[in-house]
Amino acid sequence: MTQRTSRPPAGSGALPLDLETMRDSARRLLAEDAELPTAEELLTLTLTLRGHMMLLVPAVEDATRPLPEDDIPRACALACVGKARMRLNLEPGRTLPAGIAHAQRLARSVNALVDHVVNLGGEDR
Repeated sequence: MTQRTSRPPAGSGALPLDLETMRDSARRLLAEDAELPTAEELLTLTLTLRGHMMLLVPAVEDATRPLPEDDIPRACALACVGKARMRLNLEPGRTLPAGIAHAQRLARSVNALVDHVVNLGGEDR
């Protein structure tokens, strides 16, 4: 299976993003047939999703820079970035169900950010 990656901005020195792996991480919690993770798996998955978001947020911001300020896709992408930043600042609840709900919200942000990277032209074609 080929992996989809996004190209970093020219001259940025950043590595390409592994968008397929990021989507797979999100799918682990969001798929209809997803099995509930154990507490240990949840911690690992939450940290993984947070890491993906920390890579995706600047990638989306970089992808919006060349767009006009009144561009609707730009505004949508930046709104998504704002929501992702807010979610990164939240703490998971103390119970397993609260932690799962928190991780699911992170997973939805990962999916949305990946969509914006792709839609704004950051995906290898």
